[in-house]
Formats: sequence, C-alpha cells, structure tokens
Amino acid sequence: MAEETTAAEETPIIAGLPNELAHLAWLVGRWVGVGTGHYPTIEDFRFGQEVSFSTDGRPFLTYWSRSWLLDESGNRVRPLATEAGFWRARPDNGVEVTLDHPTGFAELWFGTVEVTGIENAVITGARTSLKTDAVMRTPSAKEYTAGERMYGLVDGKLLWTFDMSAMGQPMQNHLAASLTPDVSVDGQ
Repeated sequence: MAEETTAAEETPIIAGLPNELAHLAWLVGRWVGVGTGHYPTIEDFRFGQEVSFSTDGRPFLTYWSRSWLLDESGNRVRPLATEAGFWRARPDNGVEVTLDHPTGFAELWFGTVEVTGIENAVITGARTSLKTDAVMRTPSAKEYTAGERMYGLVDGKLLWTFDMSAMGQPMQNHLAASLTPDVSVDGQ
C-alpha cells in the first residue's frame, strides 16, 4: 500500500522551496547590513555586507556574500571578502555547507539548525551553529585551519558571527554582523 501524504507535507513554506529545506526557510532572501572585524594580526575594522540565499527548487540553497571595508562615515573604501557556496539540509535539522573563496580557500561545514519561533507558518526565530569539517587552501593562501559560525534570526534580523583559528592564533572571534532583509527592487 502506498504511503499517504498530508497537504502540509506537500505545501512548501516558500514557493519553490523543497520541503526538506523547511528548517532553512528563514535564510532565504537578500540581506544587507554592517559588521565589525578584529583579530590579533590585523587592525579592527567595520564592513558593509550583502548576502543572498536562494533556491531553484533543488534540495539546497545557493549562497553568496560580498563585503566592503567602510570608513568612519560608513562609505565604501574597497572590496573585502567574497564567498559562494551551497547549504544542504540533512536529517534531524542538520545542515552541510560548502564555501569557496577567491583568496584560495574551500571549506566544508556541518552543523544543526534550531527553530526557536514560528508565527502563522513563518519562522520568526532560528539559529544554526556550524563548524568546519575541512579547510582546504592553495599554496599561496594565508594559514587558516578551522572555523566556527553562528547565524541567528532575531527580531527580523540575520545576525552572524565567525570565529577562526588562523595565522598561528587559537580559535577566537574574527567577524560579527547584523543584516536586514533587502526590499529594494534592483538590489542597488
């Protein structure tokens, strides 16, 4: 006898989002904001950031991020980091992430997602904690051995932090940002 499915199992939270990505629905969209960076080997800085999570209906999210160094007035000075990759759902609210960087790094991340709030079938609170499973680098890339990231949806904002072990330093915070949904028509 064939298994029966309910309407809830067949109806995605976001149009085109596969049901297995439901616990990642809160990430989908374009986010913009400002963050801070510091590390023992560099001067403290502020940055602007643009992040996008999207779906084409397959069982993963496409991710990209770019950031800019900001001056004291909040003006863009120069490009900083760029990264792109994919977020794949795993059973039991797990997630796997692959990220590539033009500076010569590729990372494999794993972690879990916890939904902390839902209102009217919309995720209003969530967080994910990720750790690197592998960091690969080209011979010319700087030393970077491990990372930890946390993303959270809090009061409609996407908050995230990045801790890393690099340049002979132990694991410690490097970046943090607060992003809001970008509702502009053209993303400019």
